[in-house]
Amino acid sequence: MLMVNKMSSRIPLPYSPKVLELFRNPKNLGPMEDATVVSMAGSPACGDVIRLYLKVERKEKEDIIVKATFESYGCASNIASASILTEMITGKSMREAWKISWKDIDEKLGGLPAIKYHCSILAVGALKRAIRDYYKKINEHPDWLPKEMTTEEKQTLEEERMIEHLHKMRAKMVKG
Repeated sequence: MLMVNKMSSRIPLPYSPKVLELFRNPKNLGPMEDATVVSMAGSPACGDVIRLYLKVERKEKEDIIVKATFESYGCASNIASASILTEMITGKSMREAWKISWKDIDEKLGGLPAIKYHCSILAVGALKRAIRDYYKKINEHPDWLPKEMTTEEKQTLEEERMIEHLHKMRAKMVKG
């Protein structure tokens, strides 16, 4: 489901070589048939969407992400952020993956243009949602997992609500 947003600015964005490399050759791209958990996050700022697939196995009382893949509808920053995230979390425990921030993704990518930070926030939002969904699915709540939503989770949720609201408004306008 790799698609590139057709919207473009007239001013080229200063993408790092790593962003361009992962945009042209994303790692871990595609759906995962045997995923343990699947999550999705979207942004009204640009219309980007990330679907994240995680294969999780319990090893010695730790839940380990043994495989991560993604699908993306979005720009170069969105695709690169999701791609690098899958590389960063594969082999990590859920606890370790939970600690990843949008700044970690930005750093691994060699820096995103400021106008594209939301892409790394979106990737982390999808990850945190997947981790919460996993523990909800197995009816557990580890002590390291905050009961309240994090900033990234709240931002992702607010953006999605805004999308829904804008679509409803547009539908009303079209109906006349």
